Amino acid sequence: MEKVFMLKGLDCPNCSAKIEKEVGALDGITSSTVNLMKQTLTITVDEDRARTITPIIESIVHTHEPDVEVQEKDETSSPASEEEETTRGRIIRLAAGAVVYIAIMVFQAVHPLTDTAYLAGLIAAYLILGYDVLWQALRNITRGRIFDEHFLMSISTVGAFGIGEYPEAVAVMLFYQIGEWFQDLAVDRSRHSIAGLMDIRPDIAHIRQDGKEITVAPDTVAVGSTIIVHPGERIPLDGQVTGGSSLLDTKALTGESVPRRVHSGDTALSGCIAKDGVIEIKVSHTFGESTASKIIDLVQNAASRKAPTERFITRFCRYYTPFVVFSALLLGLIPPLFFGGLWSDWLTRAFIFLVISCPCALVISIPLTFFSGIGAASRKGILVKGSNYLEALTQLGTVVFDKTGTLTKGVFRVTAIDPADSFTKDDVLHLAALAESQSRHPIALSIRQAWKNPLDMTTLSAYQELSGHGISVLYRGKQILAGNEALLHQNQIDFTPSSAAGTKVYIAYDGTYAGCLHITDEIKEDSRQAIQGLKKAGVSQTVMLTGDAEDIGRTVSQKLGLDTYYAQLLPQDKVDRLEELDAHKQAGKKLAFVGDGINDAPVLARADVGIAMGGLGSDAAIEAADVVLMTDEPSKLVTAIRVARATKSIAWQNIVLALGVKGLFLILGALGMANMWEAVFGDVGVMVLAVLNSMRALRA
Repeated sequence: MEKVFMLKGLDCPNCSAKIEKEVGALDGITSSTVNLMKQTLTITVDEDRARTITPIIESIVHTHEPDVEVQEKDETSSPASEEEETTRGRIIRLAAGAVVYIAIMVFQAVHPLTDTAYLAGLIAAYLILGYDVLWQALRNITRGRIFDEHFLMSISTVGAFGIGEYPEAVAVMLFYQIGEWFQDLAVDRSRHSIAGLMDIRPDIAHIRQDGKEITVAPDTVAVGSTIIVHPGERIPLDGQVTGGSSLLDTKALTGESVPRRVHSGDTALSGCIAKDGVIEIKVSHTFGESTASKIIDLVQNAASRKAPTERFITRFCRYYTPFVVFSALLLGLIPPLFFGGLWSDWLTRAFIFLVISCPCALVISIPLTFFSGIGAASRKGILVKGSNYLEALTQLGTVVFDKTGTLTKGVFRVTAIDPADSFTKDDVLHLAALAESQSRHPIALSIRQAWKNPLDMTTLSAYQELSGHGISVLYRGKQILAGNEALLHQNQIDFTPSSAAGTKVYIAYDGTYAGCLHITDEIKEDSRQAIQGLKKAGVSQTVMLTGDAEDIGRTVSQKLGLDTYYAQLLPQDKVDRLEELDAHKQAGKKLAFVGDGINDAPVLARADVGIAMGGLGSDAAIEAADVVLMTDEPSKLVTAIRVARATKSIAWQNIVLALGVKGLFLILGALGMANMWEAVFGDVGVMVLAVLNSMRALRA
């Protein structure tokens, strides 16, 4: 069974990773995921174990974060004011500790204090600032958890007191706590920025009851009810417009700034804003199943799927911290024992080494970077279900497209009519519309739309749909045939087949060939731009898979500049072709499949990255894909790659910055060329710079 715990006040990515790992290692738990954005811990646990697991989880959480409040999700959440109170208390403590420290240093410079008063004042400032760090380090040691940042800060600052570096010891703790506060502030700001982007679920809905318009909570509105949306209001629930017309601002869902107008019969999605008219909407989905709710849930849960870079940093720090602790120990003991020199000098170098070595910059900034990148993508109408998929987008070598609904609009229209002798274009179109008058096929719909005039159904009889061939119907006692070449051959109609590409419907009337209709599925305006953009982005192979005829596939492929195409494929054939392409892809590269998310679920699941095109309002698209492009624009894939690469670039900038600066200062510290103040920059300064750099990913 699944249990969800609220971790109120959790802001540390490093602690989140540790909690997730330790809870996941418990007996009876098969999965453990901490979501930093939602501040939740989700576990899959045996039913027998579930009854006793809560206090154990509380103990693990409080080992790493004593101030975090642990509650099961179905319990009443603690008010936000408690979190604000904790933040306010931390700021007051930091300010008090800083004031005491500065006052002591000023007094010492202006009017020197006695040694006892000077030391007592600095110890007081140190305890105000760092009592929680010392207490946490002691608790962790008693539980066998030694190698973490609390231990490093405690041993280095206490050691600095031991060798007479009193002001430096307090300064290290002060700046460490300021750095931690910056970390919490950055995570909180990132969380609120993303939450602001996703604040698309209205709190109210207007319904008509007993002839009056009343306001209710959206989660109380049933499917089939009619809601009323006024100008300036967000649509609270998905549905179909039944009355009125309005321009809809869809930016919150699609990232597009240009509104679109809806009329009666059109679909309206929750989260859009009505701009200039009152509309009535018949509700098609409950509040929890609405598009807005699904988008919010997707983005919030994306943090639970970690990128390879994040997992690498977690593993790296697991070995890095013990290594530097033992290195510092050897640095403090080996040289004075075997090469001479003052013990105090080498111990100072060892403590400086410890301060510099703290891996906070890495364990905080890398998850925060991907966290922000996912938020940036969502603002552009691109939903990425995890940072692992965001990073995979940076490695695309092969992109495979479905045709209909992906590269083309999926809307058929009559583009040309070739009448035979003694027939006009209107004659051919009228006969075709009569033949297709009772069919629900998309091609039949396109023919009826092209005719536009009313049809006298009383003139028709003996309607037959001939599977795989077309339609036969009697019009005023004379037969109309509408279908493919085989239908006319079967009925011994003399005609010349058209050599043009595209879908063709041949028409015969009373045993005589009347003409041919050419029906095409329009290519989307930006499909060619998308293919060109992918090639510029380094994608080496673009492929199209389609169930259409060979000539249609060839024509679309040539128009778009695709590398290759495969036509006349059944759904199972698409999977086979995808597996062939996957087997021959470049080493180290990923394969993505871009489909409409409705009929392509098997292929979407088989690809390294499944991308749903035209996902706006499509439940199947959101469920099946790893990435959902919320508009019908293939070019959004190029935007997704750009955001992913910018995010990964920032992550690696932080890795290089942190390891480079720390490596330099570690060498300088070991050689005695760096003091405790420089060590503070090597740790806290780099962490603050890395966190600030991570925030850039929100604007990627």
